[in-house]
Amino acid sequence: MNSTALAAPGQRNPYGDTTLLPGLDLSVGAEWLSVVRRYLRGDHTFAQLIRFALVGGASNIVYILLFMAMTEFGPLIANIAGSIVSTIIANELHRQLTFRATARVGWFNAQWEAGGLALIGLLVSTAALAALNLWAPGLSTIAQSAAVIAIMAAIGALRFLALRGFVF
Repeated sequence: MNSTALAAPGQRNPYGDTTLLPGLDLSVGAEWLSVVRRYLRGDHTFAQLIRFALVGGASNIVYILLFMAMTEFGPLIANIAGSIVSTIIANELHRQLTFRATARVGWFNAQWEAGGLALIGLLVSTAALAALNLWAPGLSTIAQSAAVIAIMAAIGALRFLALRGFVF
């Protein structure tokens, strides 16, 4: 059943569709959504940071799916494949979407430089987690999880700044 069958005659929203709820002004929500979209498409730092986080989340999903698909080859191979593929995808999405640098930075340079930063981030985060285990071996699971989140957030913030300032 479509909305025209349920709406009162003559009640239309600004888009020409018949409304289901008389008195509900959908244009306010649509206008707000339009403002948010324009803001997120901007080139200011906060919009780039939001896009950076969204790309990071999407690349983590790719990593997990690839890891799960490749577990029959063992966790090490699955981890390496997932890391490489998700990093390549993330670097390209950062080049195209997050920083809109396709005209300034070529694909290979983006992969080389941003991939190098990802590798440095992996080494630093691994060292930080090893140091945490050495200095505070008796941490609870919750404290360890909080430390991992804090370390990964710091590495992510540093990677964002490095990508924004030096790569793209």
